[in-house]
Amino acid sequence: MSILSWLEDQRKRPRVPSHKKSDDGGLWTRCDNCGTILYIKHLKENRRVCFSCGYHLHMNGRERIKNLIDPGTWQPFDETLSPGDPLKFRDQKFYAERLREAQDRTGLQDAVLTGTGLLDGIPVAMGVMDFNFMGGSMGSVVGEKITRCIEYATKEGLVLILVCASGGARMQEGILSLMQMAKISAALHTYQSQAGLFYISLLTSPTTGGVTASFAMLGDLILAEPQALIGFAGRRVIEQTLQEKLPENFQTAEYLLDHGLLDLIIPRSFLKQALSETINLYKDAPFKRLGYVPKTSVSHSTFLTEESIRRRIKSQPLLDAQKLTKVKNILNIEKGWLNNPGRYTISPRVNNPWLSLYKDL
Repeated sequence: MSILSWLEDQRKRPRVPSHKKSDDGGLWTRCDNCGTILYIKHLKENRRVCFSCGYHLHMNGRERIKNLIDPGTWQPFDETLSPGDPLKFRDQKFYAERLREAQDRTGLQDAVLTGTGLLDGIPVAMGVMDFNFMGGSMGSVVGEKITRCIEYATKEGLVLILVCASGGARMQEGILSLMQMAKISAALHTYQSQAGLFYISLLTSPTTGGVTASFAMLGDLILAEPQALIGFAGRRVIEQTLQEKLPENFQTAEYLLDHGLLDLIIPRSFLKQALSETINLYKDAPFKRLGYVPKTSVSHSTFLTEESIRRRIKSQPLLDAQKLTKVKNILNIEKGWLNNPGRYTISPRVNNPWLSLYKDL
């Protein structure tokens, strides 16, 4: 083989992104910005910030929790909640197969981790998206976990922090993934406007699509990491639509800060301290409006409680109307939340996950 043939063969071989090489157990990686070779052990100790240029490389969800939450205080929510395949979607692979591969590779059930913990001794509710799981795409499980986290924070009066890293809505779930935008936004409306609580949105690279168009930009305080990619549509799509050349720093955190879409850009090394000081400042701020928790807010239970209720309902053969009555008695649901036993409809003002139990009967 000639030198030219060898070079051509090397050029055609697919290249693996640097942040994926480190997940395979390698010792070294390369900075995506300056190309400097970095020792992974030292890079993790430096919060995955390049020693040479200060570029912030990708972090997974567990690393972010470790850097923000005090050791031994993290209490996760809904770890067993995993997505289904309601549309039986298939492209080059079946959607179910893609899910299994992502779960095996990352050790997660879906693209978000939610729970509570202490941040410098301050109790907070937190949701952290993981871009390594199917590009952090938002499906029905991601939307449900974030909504449950918001509702728990509303009930307990906790500060809410959502760390966003997503490519947008998950196309394999169709309209079900798009509905999560409205569901999360509705839960945030109750949390912010009615309960009067404090929501901090932290945007990391990349934050795009339906996540940017919904809860990522609804924070009382919107923070970002340096040089984070933040936008809705892609740069090339916008250039082709407008027939104009966009600035070099377009859709970066610095560009958005200059145009008033962000409140602050905070380097990763100062992030925990900045969040702690911000929450303490908010706690002591005067003239805060006293909020309230609506009566329609429903607290979520654990998987074991849900399974216990299913078994109690299935213990005796009952007619549909009798089953409905038993569900209402067990869960102490208001009259009018269920309109028609046969059709399983629900009042628009209520988002009650307990009613999913009735579908299984």
